[in-house]
Amino acid sequence: MNAPREPQVTARDRIVAMLRTDPADVGCGHFFELLDQYVELVVAGEDAEEYLPGVRAHLEACGPCAEDYRGLLAAVSGQDN
Repeated sequence: MNAPREPQVTARDRIVAMLRTDPADVGCGHFFELLDQYVELVVAGEDAEEYLPGVRAHLEACGPCAEDYRGLLAAVSGQDN
């Protein structure tokens, strides 16, 4: 019995993914500079995206950064992950 193969990610797949990136996305580097401020705004009930535009777009596009955000948010708000 053959195990199912993982789908191959082609250069075309990578280009299509890049082109789908929201131009408002702040990127990983800038995201980490803003993460603590963004979490503080969310915890305070503020519209964080209004003050720090592009962070939400990045969270929707980048799984690892979204995981870091959820972890910091849980830690700051005293919730379990």
